[in-house]
Amino acid sequence: MKYLDTKKLAEAITRRVEADLAYHRVGGCAMRVMQEGRPVYEAVFGEKTPGEGDPLPIDAVYRMASMTKPVTAAAVLREISLGHLHLFDRISDFIPGYKEMEIGRLNEQGEIEVTGKAQNAMRLIHVLTHTSGVGTAELGTKELGDFGRPAGMNLKAVTEYFATVPLSFDPYTQTAYSALLGLDIAARLVEITSGMDFQSYLTKYFFEPLGMVDTCFAPTSAQRERFIGMHNRGEGKNVPGPTYPGCVFENFPDSYYSGGGGLSSTLRDYSKFAEFLLWGNEDILPTHVLRNMSRVSLPESLMPGTQQWGLGVRVIGENYGPLPADSFGWSGAYGTHFWVDPENKITAVYLKNSVYDGGSGAVTARNFEEDVASALL
Repeated sequence: MKYLDTKKLAEAITRRVEADLAYHRVGGCAMRVMQEGRPVYEAVFGEKTPGEGDPLPIDAVYRMASMTKPVTAAAVLREISLGHLHLFDRISDFIPGYKEMEIGRLNEQGEIEVTGKAQNAMRLIHVLTHTSGVGTAELGTKELGDFGRPAGMNLKAVTEYFATVPLSFDPYTQTAYSALLGLDIAARLVEITSGMDFQSYLTKYFFEPLGMVDTCFAPTSAQRERFIGMHNRGEGKNVPGPTYPGCVFENFPDSYYSGGGGLSSTLRDYSKFAEFLLWGNEDILPTHVLRNMSRVSLPESLMPGTQQWGLGVRVIGENYGPLPADSFGWSGAYGTHFWVDPENKITAVYLKNSVYDGGSGAVTARNFEEDVASALL
């Protein structure tokens, strides 16, 4: 085990972030690093509203986007621990429309074209590991666009609709990232087996026990006032990025408790969740079941390389770079990023909301990993 030099860590992060701020690559950001259960670094930089110069508060609320996925996976594992679900359950056992699925593609005119029938049943493990073929790539984007954004849009309506449209490929024959729908199906199964809506379920069994008071799908008006503004970079300065009234993720209404990307949260709240993933909490979920999240769940033939899929998280393999093998975590479309390092007993959370450099490939995410790794002695 290696320990963090807190002085070196602070210097490395400050130097990097000051450069990002100076060049308007970032409008505002926040970071928290814990080691052995203690905070060793916490800081906020920049402004809350792009171009306004108002200081970013420590309790600012962020759109977490795909950092919702690990939370959804934890909920699924709780239902598994109770015997309500099994990783190899057929989705059609809970949502009958998924029993006989078609495969499709977009033709040259951008229209959906059916190319055949799926040979493999879609299973719970497939939606958790991006091997289901549901809601992926341009086909999935068009299908979700065709569904529209009706008032009261919810998990039941969305997941039942996607049972009527083609998959991009036969389940468990390929790996392709499902931005929302895969984990939405997982969240819907939790609703079905628990008899609770997904927000109520997460609040009762995860957020309240962990003290995550500002994490939810449908923020209050007071929480919305603490939202960080969406950042973009234009003409060499910070400018506001697009947001939609009454929405957390893109233009989806907050009645849609998207297990793939709908949560809002704060730095300290999500740090508590990351610590839960590191240490476990038997009152919430048996630790031996929780550990399934961070185990590689796909054969190398489906996911080659130095990063593999666990359940709702990426798992770091050998020779990745900044992070040691078996570290795990994920990112969000607006630049949020976190990981858990079991070897060095570290959790690290980086939050920003920006359309300029977001997603799992954000430069800020990799830089944060490098800065933390550089401070390990």
